[in-house]
Amino acid sequence: MEKIVVIGAGMASGRVLEHLLDDHPDRFEVTLFNAEPRGNYNRIMLSPVLSGERTYEEIVTHDDAWYADRNVTCRFGEKVVEIDRDAKVVHGENGPVPYDKLILGTGSNPFIIPMPGHDLDGVIAYRDLEDTNRMIDTAAQPGARAVVIGGGLLGLEAAAGLRLRGMEVTVVHLMGHLMERQLDEAAGYLLRKSLEDKGITICLNANSKEIVGKDGKVSALMLEDGTELPCDLLVMAVGIRPNTALGQAAGLAVGRGIHVDDQMCTSDADIYAVGECVEHDGAVFGLVAPLYDQAKVLAQTLTGESAQFVQKSISTKLKVTGCDLFSAGDFADSDAREDIVFRDPSRGVYKRLVIEGDKLVGAVMYGDTADGNWFFQLIKDETPIEEMRETLIFGPAYQGGDTADPLSAVAALPPEAEICGCNGICKSTITDAIANGASDIAAIRATTKASASCGTCTGLVEQVLQVTLGDAFVLPTAQPVCGCCDLSHEDVRRLIKSQELKSQEAVWQELGWKTRNGCHVCRPAINYYLLADWPLEYQDDPQSRFVNERKHANIQKDGTFSVVPRMWGGITNPTELRAIADAADKYNVPTVKVTGGQRIDLLGVRGEDLPAMWADLNKAGLVSGHAYSKGLRTVKTCVGTEHCRFGTQDSTGLGIKLEQALWGSWTPHKVKLGVSGCPRNCAEATCKDVGIICVDSGYQVSVAGAAGMDVKETERLCDVATEAEAMDVTIAFVQLYRENAKYLDRAYKWVAKVGLDWVKERIADLDERARLIEAFELSQSIYRTDPWAEHVSKQAQRYHPLADLTMEAAE
Repeated sequence: MEKIVVIGAGMASGRVLEHLLDDHPDRFEVTLFNAEPRGNYNRIMLSPVLSGERTYEEIVTHDDAWYADRNVTCRFGEKVVEIDRDAKVVHGENGPVPYDKLILGTGSNPFIIPMPGHDLDGVIAYRDLEDTNRMIDTAAQPGARAVVIGGGLLGLEAAAGLRLRGMEVTVVHLMGHLMERQLDEAAGYLLRKSLEDKGITICLNANSKEIVGKDGKVSALMLEDGTELPCDLLVMAVGIRPNTALGQAAGLAVGRGIHVDDQMCTSDADIYAVGECVEHDGAVFGLVAPLYDQAKVLAQTLTGESAQFVQKSISTKLKVTGCDLFSAGDFADSDAREDIVFRDPSRGVYKRLVIEGDKLVGAVMYGDTADGNWFFQLIKDETPIEEMRETLIFGPAYQGGDTADPLSAVAALPPEAEICGCNGICKSTITDAIANGASDIAAIRATTKASASCGTCTGLVEQVLQVTLGDAFVLPTAQPVCGCCDLSHEDVRRLIKSQELKSQEAVWQELGWKTRNGCHVCRPAINYYLLADWPLEYQDDPQSRFVNERKHANIQKDGTFSVVPRMWGGITNPTELRAIADAADKYNVPTVKVTGGQRIDLLGVRGEDLPAMWADLNKAGLVSGHAYSKGLRTVKTCVGTEHCRFGTQDSTGLGIKLEQALWGSWTPHKVKLGVSGCPRNCAEATCKDVGIICVDSGYQVSVAGAAGMDVKETERLCDVATEAEAMDVTIAFVQLYRENAKYLDRAYKWVAKVGLDWVKERIADLDERARLIEAFELSQSIYRTDPWAEHVSKQAQRYHPLADLTMEAAE
């Protein structure tokens, strides 16, 4: 077998191994070195890990089993110290490995500005999982502030992730607008405005002078104009440089990167290079698509096939913190060029096409990028656009008349048109997979990886499926609950009610489940549906709950727990505060934090201390705050008429009554309420699942707000005159949500599906409202108990810290 040594387990070298080992499983003996203590993961998805949208485990490309199945010898966490080209041996820290062929996939190094203070603790780059974890750890510190140097894609993703973690974040950028290499000034302005709306401070035309430190740790960034920006974390995201050190030390030809020819071969015929470390015809590479092209060419070269790497024009389709961006070609100003610009401020849409002669040479889009691939193809093909100039800005659907089939543009895309930028997948790869039997989006992801990363190309992939399969393709309207069945959440819930299925066993049997007892994905959903629909007949199954709900506390990344006592409407008293302080002292709680929901969080509680801590807090009259649950979390209030001169109603009193009525109820997802005593809205009621604004004439009840990954203002449900009506309407809405929503859908997503008018009709129907309230109170009478007291009495002697953690990955 031919011995191949690979240095670097990045995305490019990982793709080489996929081509080699999946297509030629018995031909190569592979040893893989990686300085990181892990294998290949999708670095593009580090931003969602930072923001909390995904876990590291979800972005792993090749796990231990993948390498084991392919007999790859993994030398992870081990650096290569030397390459002996004469002896054809790679010397790692733990010993030598001979090779027949060597692949360098050493990637790139982040550029650190060598200004004074750059070596202080707390100054980091944003390049790998270690950097990401350091940022997450710092963000967990109360009151932590961050400064990000660099207004490019990576810097903005870092800033957005840290902001979502609760940090105060400032972005410092040398240029006059953000992402100046990809966006023109107008699109850069829209992006800046969107980020500022999310609470991120942007400093443009700002030159960094010095990093200030205290006791060896960063404390501020000093700008050239004397402005000082305090920070506990400073992230440099100002660019990358090819990591050529090993190649240069081995005597290979090196310029900006390690020189390679069209077959990815270096100046040594037995050494190849791929990815961000290479230089090809004077160009270096940072986007994924060309790296995957290189990987395919290298794999073909190593197996004796004829292949040639050709640099291609590249479009940039990016997603920064929920903002869709697209740019392609050259959009620089010139007297020989003219622009076509479309603006829709109400939708936040901006499109600019740059035309030179009768050719489209550049495109910049913000907010609506659906036609980006079509414009990019026009640029690449140098297609004459004179005949469609009047309608060009409106996209392919308007060419040949406004009744043209929108799918015609997808059908017209050539085979080499890129569909998935994250994985470098072109149209022909997808159509080949379809020809080989892939007939839905899941099969396309499994066989080609298209739409398997950021997901922004999913709609385009589905259109390719629709064009290729014709009537044989059915656009999915709802995803199955999991792999155990073919039914959607909506179908399962409807059948549970209509067929009166009142146990999990009945669901598995009657609905044709493929697995006998379900899985970690479907069991929590089915348990909830049965619990909500049949409160008298169904007994809650604790083992079908996520680990947090089984342990009645939030598990943290280090295996400790977070405990949050309930404070009704944000009101507490000295006795409760003493009990919390005593518990923090007694159980050596390292962090005590005031939460955004007006409560106190005890962080870092050891699992073995939970039962005793719960018992102590119960004795003081404190019950669970359900900070871990799919249920009522908080009711945030202002002081209302009791103390505030602007208050119109007793918002605190109403908030307490609502929390006491709703606490302990299981819901499809977490539920948060806010009650503000006047339109000044100090309780931030307009971004909650239910928000009530007190006014002179009564109460304005609004629903379906959000303030997490999505930011959405509530929509007015109704106005009522009395506190009792406000209570009834809120309880009825929560029960309607309980009875009809898909499990793990927040209220705003559910309302968007069923329509606010449908909700209003049912709440306005007094008979239906009374039924909903009665159903909610029935469920509460059966299931509302303090889980801390229940857990202490039933399980205190049976606690096993490592038991039943199998569902945590699905949390």
